[in-house]
Order: sequence, then C-alpha cells, then structure tokens
Amino acid sequence: MPVLPGPPPIEITLRRSARTRRFSLRVSRLDGRVTLSLPVRARESEAMTFARSQEGWLRQALAKMAVPAGVALGAVLPVEGRLVTLMAGTGRSVRLDGETLVVPGDPDQVGARVAGFLKTLARDRLIAASDRYAAALGVGFRGVTLRDTRSRWGSCSAKGGLMYSWRLIMAPPDVLDYVAAHEVAHLVQMNHSAAFWTVVDGLYPGWQVQRRWLHGHGQTLHAYRFGGD
Repeated sequence: MPVLPGPPPIEITLRRSARTRRFSLRVSRLDGRVTLSLPVRARESEAMTFARSQEGWLRQALAKMAVPAGVALGAVLPVEGRLVTLMAGTGRSVRLDGETLVVPGDPDQVGARVAGFLKTLARDRLIAASDRYAAALGVGFRGVTLRDTRSRWGSCSAKGGLMYSWRLIMAPPDVLDYVAAHEVAHLVQMNHSAAFWTVVDGLYPGWQVQRRWLHGHGQTLHAYRFGGD
C-alpha cells in the first residue's frame, strides 16, 4: 500500500477502475480510509504525484475527522515541533526534560497544567518574535493577546493589537515565527495586497513553506484536548 510521508504518514488505497477517467481522492467518513481512484492504465507514480498535490486538502479532511486526543500522563504531544511524552515528576513546575514533559502534581490536573505551561511558553516566544519583526520595520504594537481560535492563527487590530493562537507553540518554531512576521506586517499594510506580501517577504523570506505547513498540518494541533477547552 503506498504511503504519503509526513507527520503522520497517510496510507492510501489505490482502486483501479475501467470507468475511471481521472484521478480522485476520497476520505471515508466511517474509518478515515483514504482511497485514490485511477484509470486502469495509469501509473502508480502519477497517482501519488496527484495525491501529493492534494496533500493540504487531504490532511485537513483527516484532521477534521480526528478523534480528540485527551492530554494525560503517558500521552504524546508536540512542543515547538518536537514530540514529547508527558510523565509524572516532582517539584512545583511543569518542565521540559529532553523528550519528556515533566508534570508534577495531581494527575487529574495534567491537562490544565500542561495548557498553562504551553500558554506561558507561547507568550514568551510570540512576544519575542513580534518585538523582533516590529523593530525591523521601525513600528510598535499595542500588546499581544493569546486565544484558542480555530478560524485563524493570528490577527492585527486597527489599533495595533496583535492576537495569536497559543497552539502555535506546538508547531515548529519557524511556523510560529512566520505567523508573527505576517501579523506584524499588518502594522504597515492592513490588507493582503501585493504591498503587504512584499513586507512579509522582507521580514521572512521563503514564508511559503511555513504557510503550506499550516495548511497541511495546522488542524492537527486542534485535536488535543486539555480539559475545559
């Protein structure tokens, strides 16, 4: 069975049919199985090229179907793009220790404590990135607000306030940096015109890679449930 690599890899079932005239992808609502229909004489390599061209849509469709993952001891979740395992520990504070996120205290409060840790880390990283890009443009902003938004990763108000999704801290650091550059660029161009993207290019060259990551994998960050969210 061919596999589309990535985090996570996607198994694809190929179905050849004499009635099929072009490639098409389908995601089963029952079990999430991915089926790629193709003409009888089509090459598998061509079919997988088509699948890769649809990877963003495919991963979004699978993410929307994903069963929410509860955050508890023994669970694995991404922090700054690295998968870490939640383990019990001593002390007062949640802390990263290599590939482990040590969570002391009541096991019933693990989700809330991990969420608090991630939000604090997200605020530190996003303020630092926003400061850096604002300084590069010679502009200021009126504070940073964190929310758990599903429709957007960030925004910039007309008054210069920056808002970000705290779940960006689970994405790779370069993705978080791109979102910060994007929103800071709105401080000088409150639109998505060609002039705006010129500003983004100056702040974060090659931003298209990080934008594609968000389109392809961003929804998976919303599958984690920390309790009360």
